Order: sequence, then C-alpha cells, then structure tokens
Amino acid sequence: MGRPRFALPGFLAFLIVAVVLHPVALAQSAWEEDGWLRTSLGQERLDAGDEFGCYAMPGLSWQNDPGAVAQACRNYIEERINASRWDTSPLSTYTPATLTMADHTKIASQGFTVHGDMTGLEDSAWHNGSDVPVDLWDWYNLGRRGGSLEKGISSLDALQDEIEAGGLVNMYWIGRVNDATVRHDRDVLDYLEQTQGIWLTTWGEAWSSWSGKRCYEHALSMSETDNGSVLSFESLQEEACLSVSNGLPWNVPLTWLIDVEGAEVVSITSNESGIPLSSIEGERNTKEGWWQQPDGTVVLSVVNGHRVDISLNASDVAHDVLAQAEFFNNHSAALTIAAHETTDLFKWSKRFAGESDVRFTWLVQPRPADAQDAWIPYAVVGVGVLSTFLMLAVLGREGLGPWSKLAGQGPPQNRQETLHEKRSLDADEEA
Repeated sequence: MGRPRFALPGFLAFLIVAVVLHPVALAQSAWEEDGWLRTSLGQERLDAGDEFGCYAMPGLSWQNDPGAVAQACRNYIEERINASRWDTSPLSTYTPATLTMADHTKIASQGFTVHGDMTGLEDSAWHNGSDVPVDLWDWYNLGRRGGSLEKGISSLDALQDEIEAGGLVNMYWIGRVNDATVRHDRDVLDYLEQTQGIWLTTWGEAWSSWSGKRCYEHALSMSETDNGSVLSFESLQEEACLSVSNGLPWNVPLTWLIDVEGAEVVSITSNESGIPLSSIEGERNTKEGWWQQPDGTVVLSVVNGHRVDISLNASDVAHDVLAQAEFFNNHSAALTIAAHETTDLFKWSKRFAGESDVRFTWLVQPRPADAQDAWIPYAVVGVGVLSTFLMLAVLGREGLGPWSKLAGQGPPQNRQETLHEKRSLDADEEA
C-alpha cells in the first residue's frame, strides 16, 4: 500500500531533475552563437564550396559525453546554416586524441562520418599518400598532412612533397588565438592557387566521393542519329549501396572515365532539360561538367541520378566505362584545409573572400559566454532543485509523497481507519 504513494511524486521529481541537469540543457547557457552563420556571409562561403563542421560545444566535454557534444553541435549548425551546398546535415567533426573507438561510434551515430584529425585510433585514413581508407571507421582517424597554413609554421617544401606523394592532403588552420589574428602564409596560398592537378575540396566532399566510389553503379546505352551517335550515361544511386553508409553521403559529382574509341565529343547535355554541361578542363573545385583528354577518354563529372547524353561525331562507336576516378576531375591529389576553433566566421574568413579557389572546412563552435553570465547554469540547477523541493512539500501537505510524515499528515484513509478504531474502543468501554 505504501509503494503507490511514493510513485507519482518520485516520478515527477525524476522528470524535473533529468530535464534540468541534462548536459545539453546546461550547456546552452554557457555559450554565445556566431551570428555570422545566419547571414549572407555564411551563404557566400557555401556558394563558394566551403563546408561547416563541428569543433566543440562550451559547457560540454568530449571526454565525458562525446554523444552529447556531437548532438548539440549538429543541432547548433543545422539551426543556423546548411553544412554544404550539397546537403544540410554536417558530416565532419574535430575529435581529441583521447577517445576510444566506442566514443567514436557514439559520435558517428549523430551523423558525423569524418573525425579528425590525428585522433590516435589504430585504423586511419590518409596519414600518408598510400594510407587509402577501406572501411567507414578508417575515417574516424583522418590524418594531418602538409602542415599548417599559418605563417612562420608552414613549410612550402613539406607541402610540395605531400602533394607529389598524392592522396588526400589535409592542412591545419586556425584564424585567431584569443583576440590576435593569425597570419596565413601567402607563399603557400599562392602555390595552391597556381598548381594544377589538385582537387581543392572539403572533408565531407572527400568522404562522400569516396563513399560513392564504393558503389560503382551506372547505366549506359547507345543510339544512332543522322549526325553520329548519342551515348546516354547515368550514375546510379542504389538503395542497397546507400544502406551501407546509412544514407549519409552527400550527392556530390562523381568523376567517370569513359572510352569512346577516339570519337570526338560534340557536346554533353542533360537528358531532362537539354542544358549543356560546361567544360571542367583544369577545374579544381567540385562541380558537374566534362572534358576530353588528348587520348580521347571522356572525363565526365555528374551527380547520381543525373542522366546525360554524350553526342559523338561518329557512328557504331565502341564504348566502355573504364573506371571511376579516385578524385574529382581525375586529379592526382586532393587538398583540404580544416579551420579549427572557428568562433567568428567573419574574422576567420574575410581575408580569403573572393580571391581564392582554396576551400575550407570550417570546424565551428560557439563563443564561450562572458564571465558575468557564468552564474546562469548554476541558477538553472538551483531553480530546478528548489522547484522539486517545493513540489514535494505541497504533496506532503496533502498527505502524499515521502514528506507527508514530516508535514504531520498521513493519507486520508489512514486517519479514517484510526478514528474508526477509537470509536470502537469507546463503545466497548460504555458497555
């Protein structure tokens, strides 16, 4: 009979404490947002091809609760800006080198597929030119190659060596330290601007391209015309393939190499709209398009589900899909620059606006709240605890809950039973 009396107030108290003391709820009062993410500046960075990922959340700890950090940071980004021009949800996040594989699995459950960099796990991706990722969890330990973009720390020679070694080269960058601006190395940036054969990309683009390459599904058909022939091509996105990566990869352009037996390509147009695809010869930023190599091979970059018609100037052309290029536009190397601890997009990015083809993965975090606001989380806890005690006190006055005895009141049915017993005793004495 006593157990139901404690169930309701105990349950209510549990709900209040759980909500008030939840780490995400507490952390929200420990930071200030970067308002630039909501402005046209953020959209300009997206239009240019940049990406937004996660770095940290003030008030939350990667070591204590990595899942909570990942969830809060994902929400912080999605509520303010798209992660990329290709999709809304972020794929990339910084993680410290102290986490276990179980911790990384929790982070991945929040949709983050690229964890970097130098996370200390045994499996890895792109720690050198031959460290090609094979499994999804290899991307939980993305390497850092090519050094820093910071002047005085960067090494142009080391960067050149990494580019020549091939693979994905991932550079480090931080725009400010406290209130001091960190100068970037102009020589390094000039080298990246002028060197051909490099795919200038971001973490999420690189992972999505790698994930798409694992599928290798396409449709190919040939038809004859009065002026030659038309080869129709479509890169397919099969459900079985998507399920392997939980449907997370962005639908980025994938680059295919197609043999047309040396026939000249007159044009390539969209099958649905008839709009011609532009030339991407020498292009280093991700986009749809095509060009024809001197040996006649067609280099075609299209997103999954976009059927295109390749018009050829010859008939009865033997044709075949040779391969899917490792990197966009059949480049031999890829380069990303991860901007760590980005708390102010304007101050971090303004020096690169409109003058660089280099793409940045902005690993963002809110600014920590001012010192005068540090009392807010404790006030939230205090109010919640006080509310719990007041609710228990009110229930106690009504004879309910664990405090009913302290209030000098018991359940109404107990008092009635006592009164009945007293009346019975009185009746016996009178008799």
